[in-house]
Amino acid sequence: MSQAFENEVELEAAPNRGFRDVFKPGELTLGFILPLEGYPLTAAPTMHNHGELAELADRLGFAALWARDVPMHDPGFGDTGQTFEAFSYLAFLAAKTQRIALGTASTVIPFRHPVLLGKAAATVDQLSEGRLILGVASGDRPAEYPAFGIEADYETRGERFREAFQMFNALTQQSFPVAASSRFGTLSGQLDLVPKPTNRIPLLVTGRSQQALDWIARHSDGWLYYYVNVERVQPLVTMWRDEVAKLYGAEVFKPYAQGMFFDLAADPNCPIVPIHAGLRMGRNALIQYLETLGAAGVNHVAFNLKPSHRSAKSVMEELAEYVLPALADKASIAAPPLLPRRHPAR
Repeated sequence: MSQAFENEVELEAAPNRGFRDVFKPGELTLGFILPLEGYPLTAAPTMHNHGELAELADRLGFAALWARDVPMHDPGFGDTGQTFEAFSYLAFLAAKTQRIALGTASTVIPFRHPVLLGKAAATVDQLSEGRLILGVASGDRPAEYPAFGIEADYETRGERFREAFQMFNALTQQSFPVAASSRFGTLSGQLDLVPKPTNRIPLLVTGRSQQALDWIARHSDGWLYYYVNVERVQPLVTMWRDEVAKLYGAEVFKPYAQGMFFDLAADPNCPIVPIHAGLRMGRNALIQYLETLGAAGVNHVAFNLKPSHRSAKSVMEELAEYVLPALADKASIAAPPLLPRRHPAR
């Protein structure tokens, strides 16, 4: 990586509107990984009434909708996500919704040139009036790297990830930035990226993304993790909080979020049943499960409805009627600062 990134852009503390609405100290919010549809037996959803379902999620009070970055159909993976390109689709949803945050879970930034990524992300952030949250990842499917002509970078994708991450920040946070990358080119200060976002676009690192945890704690706005068994959640959150505290002090808040496959059973008393990368259960067990996650320090859970055998509309309405009020009753009133004013000197 170029020496130009030794003096990284200093990130201002204030996150955008979407981040502030989704992540609150001592509280657990709920959202959905797109599409808003169950399709347990197929790789691709129908996307039927998807705009209306997003409007419904917004009205019912859910915190976020998360688009997936699945550029092509890989039969070995068996899931095309919401099928539509993530940022184009989020721009569509920005026009359909008023309040709900719009995120990516997650953008594989080694595949995207930072100039085009910055342009797309800032556009969606502007169109949604500051509701974009960017989950970022290094990509873990070897079959995709040759399709982008970067198969030689698969083993060094962690380094490519860091270069993309830092250049994205320079492009979106500096006017006429100066930076250089052996992989992504040179910014000589003669060109500027427009539009700029409404405020700094929050970046959540997904999993480890080939990075050390202290790097993630220092550079990201939060940690977005995969589903793990409930007994593993508390150690992960504690490890994350400890890493953030080493850098900034225990009073500083950087959220921990979790995605999971989810099937809400029609029987409200159905116990927890493990499924691939997630759980099936009735609403009563779900309330207890979410209370456990909240007590462990989880700040947001994003449900992926792919394994669901019920309509997304009925699932959302049941969650809004019974589960969201239960979470609101448990919300803590503690509110430490969201972030330090600036990252410490590198």
